[in-house]
Amino acid sequence: MPIVAQSTETTDWVSRFADEVIEESERRAPGKPVVVASGLSPSGPIHLGNLREVMTPHLVADEIRRRGYQVRHLISWDDYDRYRKVPNGVAGVDDSWAEHIGKPLTSVPAPRGSAHANWAEHFKAAMAESLAELGVEFDGISQTAQYTSGVYREQILHAMRHRGDIDAVLAQYRTKAKPAQGGQKKQQSQKPVDAAELEAAEGSGAAAEDDGSSGSAGYFPYKPYCGRCEKDLTTVTSYDDDTTELRYVCDACGFSESVLLSEFNRGKLVWKVDWPMRWAYEGVVFEPSGVDHSSPGSSFQVGGQIVGIFGGKRPIGPMYAFVGISGMAKMSSSRGGVPTPADALKIMEPQILRWLYARRRPNQSFKIAFDQEIQRLYDEWDKLDAKVAEGAALPADVAAHSRAVRTAGGELPRTPRPMPYRTLASVADITAGHEDQALRILSEFDPASPLASLDEVRPRLDKAEAWINTQVPADQRTIVRDEPDVELLKSLDEQGQGSLRLLLDGLDSHWSLDGLTHLVYGVPKVQAGFSADATPKELPAEIKSDQRTFFALLYHLLVGRDTGPRLPTLLLAVGQDRVRRLLGE
Repeated sequence: MPIVAQSTETTDWVSRFADEVIEESERRAPGKPVVVASGLSPSGPIHLGNLREVMTPHLVADEIRRRGYQVRHLISWDDYDRYRKVPNGVAGVDDSWAEHIGKPLTSVPAPRGSAHANWAEHFKAAMAESLAELGVEFDGISQTAQYTSGVYREQILHAMRHRGDIDAVLAQYRTKAKPAQGGQKKQQSQKPVDAAELEAAEGSGAAAEDDGSSGSAGYFPYKPYCGRCEKDLTTVTSYDDDTTELRYVCDACGFSESVLLSEFNRGKLVWKVDWPMRWAYEGVVFEPSGVDHSSPGSSFQVGGQIVGIFGGKRPIGPMYAFVGISGMAKMSSSRGGVPTPADALKIMEPQILRWLYARRRPNQSFKIAFDQEIQRLYDEWDKLDAKVAEGAALPADVAAHSRAVRTAGGELPRTPRPMPYRTLASVADITAGHEDQALRILSEFDPASPLASLDEVRPRLDKAEAWINTQVPADQRTIVRDEPDVELLKSLDEQGQGSLRLLLDGLDSHWSLDGLTHLVYGVPKVQAGFSADATPKELPAEIKSDQRTFFALLYHLLVGRDTGPRLPTLLLAVGQDRVRRLLGE
């Protein structure tokens, strides 16, 4: 066991779990690498809710690595699961994919235009790329490869030998049961759930909670895929423990065959048995589960009893709450159009996305902003970044920040000169992709230290530009006037004209971001007889109303509407000569 000091970051949830996991791992497998796990089903776009399944153990594993221990973070790609339904809104997919329902995900064609071999590989690749950008180190395990190569053969045979014990555990939680011969409770039917029922059940997780079937031949925790149509719409009609001869019939195409399970590799254990089998096989010490898997009778709870049949123990497993997207309901990975980690990483830097998952305990839900809230989020991050640099942040905030910006392997790439996100977004909005204009504007923000290249503000600039181009509706984009609003200028009263004159007179001496901020907020103060430096406590309440009126006037004269980007940013972006012309000088 490494002789290392316990982390000093003991005030956050990650450190507390790391303490517990290290202690438990030393009890179960002293001297061996600590094993944490995640499971992802590439049944469709792997969304930001699924990312919590990975980030929770990743953060714990990374803390353990920082302390000098060896860790394996396993990601089981559940690509041997059945294809349950055709997701809506996935490019290159139409209703013809319904013919593949019931096949393993790796036997379903990839969406049209994909460079990948099958459905599962298409969605796995996108997630793997995002995890690499997020700095997540993991060992990927394809369940198709595990099952079809016979890796789990002994575990399958063991489960079939102990099917009565497994059935007895599952029977405690079944709600639709009737007495069978011998007084045991059995499910009424072993017929597979059809596609319509699967779709209806998907929201509750029932489809993923399949625990096998039982009928006249008894209960079986194993499902063969049909040798003709490849679907799992099969019924096991007999099994011999001594010879391992298994007979099944396909309810979809009518095909039937007898096979020796000791040699047969075209099937899998049902989910409620498969998961605890893997806990035992891999020696998993830590694996979280979503709230839909943590309710009484669900796979995580039942698995805690079944894992003992395989000689293992249930891992430490915190329940994690859902991740929302600015008001969206619970996400489902089999529906298209839900935001994925790749979507988030187009508009935010990896550090910010890591921070969102690190700063909240797993059982706390949170939302990821794709709307204007992202600007406030970045402001909050930049304030924290400054506090950490100054040594003024709270310990828990320091810990979350540390987990966001670096892993045990080193620092994540950062924007060398992180200008405010809202500023970069405004510039990207106004310049519409003209890099020379963007460089001119951004160089004027700090005349004492102008930018030499836009590379200094990348990748944050690119993220802000992507946000403008993909998340801001066209009618909310900023279009600067080509010509002055002559009618509005003529209609101004003496106060309105005076406010413009004060602004124009101060442009030369205030032409920087800080200077223009001081100027635009100061004009109404000066007009009311106060110093431009007067604080809110020194001013009457009506000054705020005067400021709003002045700002609205400037927006109308510059962009033709009541609101827009922050005025100091807008003025710099428009340029002094054009500002003077549009304001009637």
